Amino acid sequence: MSIIKAKDVTFEYIRRDEEGNVEGITTAVDKVNLDIKQGDFIAILGHNGSGKSTLAKHMNAILYPTEGTLLVDGMDTRDEKEIWNIRQTAGMVFQNPDNQIIGQVVEEDVGFGPENMGIETKEIWERVVESLKAVDMYEYRKHSPNKLSGGQKQRVSIAGVLAMHPKCIILDEPTAMLDPDGRKDVIRAARALNDVEKVTIILITHYMEETIYADKIFVMEHGAIAMEGTPKEIFTRVEELKELRLDVPQVTMLAYELKKRGVDLPDGILTNDELIEALGL
Repeated sequence: MSIIKAKDVTFEYIRRDEEGNVEGITTAVDKVNLDIKQGDFIAILGHNGSGKSTLAKHMNAILYPTEGTLLVDGMDTRDEKEIWNIRQTAGMVFQNPDNQIIGQVVEEDVGFGPENMGIETKEIWERVVESLKAVDMYEYRKHSPNKLSGGQKQRVSIAGVLAMHPKCIILDEPTAMLDPDGRKDVIRAARALNDVEKVTIILITHYMEETIYADKIFVMEHGAIAMEGTPKEIFTRVEELKELRLDVPQVTMLAYELKKRGVDLPDGILTNDELIEALGL
């Protein structure tokens, strides 16, 4: 079953002057169609201004389509009666964890969402424990979030969403403010939630290496879907990605350059292990 289904979704930003008169209209999302199944790991790529974060906010009913329809687990995001259910179904993690962490102690912060949902105290603490364990942060449950690294804070943010038992988690550039180790921690946690908990993951990013384990990648440009396919299919199209001002994973580029120089290699190499095997080393 589809967890996220976009039908011709268009979103326009209207710019007004100080007197409220319309100065211009910018189409940030342009007739996007998506069909994301429960349990998928999806990556949405694009440079700044491509519309990927604007699209992500539609999946949590933060924004509504100007035209078209976006359904979350069959619920129309325009239906005000379903907003709370939609946000429980599709949780959102933003790029700055400090904007989401409000508790003075990690376990209190993670329990905030379930408490607002009216969950009984005993079950709240059960959810806090399971969520912190799922992102490998249980040992920090008594710590102050302010003492954590950026990657650890982001994993606490993910645990806070996970404690509400969503079917889907949307990660909107969750590693943009992190160092390489923090980025790896967050992506590892996201992959584990997808593999073990079967939570649908929608990862919005501009880091190519973060997308190689996705089931499917959508590439956005000027608010529209410019490319879609598996990681291997997408990263085979190196020249097209360059035209969209996007990179490819470093090992993919190395394999691409070796192939141009006559080395017999398959297309779409994504990992060091794949390259080593293809070279027979």
